[in-house]
Amino acid sequence: MSFDFHHFLFQFVPYFALTILFLGCLLRFDRDPYSWRSKSSQLLRKKQLIWGNVLFHVGVLMILAGHAIGLLTPIAVFDALGVSHSAKQMLAIVAGGGAGVIAFVGLTLLIHRRVFDPRIRANTSRADMVVLLMLYAQLILGMLTIPVSLEHLDGHEMVKFMEWAQHIVTFRDGAAEYIRDSALIFKLHITLGMLIFTIFPFTRLVHMLSAPVGYMFRKQYQIVRRRES
Repeated sequence: MSFDFHHFLFQFVPYFALTILFLGCLLRFDRDPYSWRSKSSQLLRKKQLIWGNVLFHVGVLMILAGHAIGLLTPIAVFDALGVSHSAKQMLAIVAGGGAGVIAFVGLTLLIHRRVFDPRIRANTSRADMVVLLMLYAQLILGMLTIPVSLEHLDGHEMVKFMEWAQHIVTFRDGAAEYIRDSALIFKLHITLGMLIFTIFPFTRLVHMLSAPVGYMFRKQYQIVRRRES
């Protein structure tokens, strides 16, 4: 029996990536919680940071929400709401494309800032640059899927990816078969996404899982400097 690389990559690797993501984050938070931060460079230079940071995060949050809703919502729900496959496909192209452009512009500003500012470049690790460039490549791949998606406005191609994602999260076999005949650009986009999941726990990306809710309801103020009597 010959080795089926497609089946291995899109049936087994997603579980490997998600396992590393989950266990890696738990272990890092337990063993090295003080490294769980974004390592902001705002004190070194604010220029470009605000616009780049806001645009990138708004765009990425829109993309993540769109992917989660679009891929993991059962098809029966869209059918019950009267949302056709073609309408969903067009919504994904317009909303996802717009969010992708916003995130791309923001990330371009952030990368330019890190590369061309000597102080920030000196305080940027190789891992930081690798993460930024991987995210940059992922955004580019995502936007390159739009021309291909425009060739399948009936929405049936999108349904294949929904079936794939929903089979993966519900631990069902046969997920890889749904996207076997899909365009290479989609497969590259998924593969890079799984790689980002795999390195996620070992980079600054972990700060995405943090929300300063407890900070707003803390019982005591943080003492920065005592008032002299």
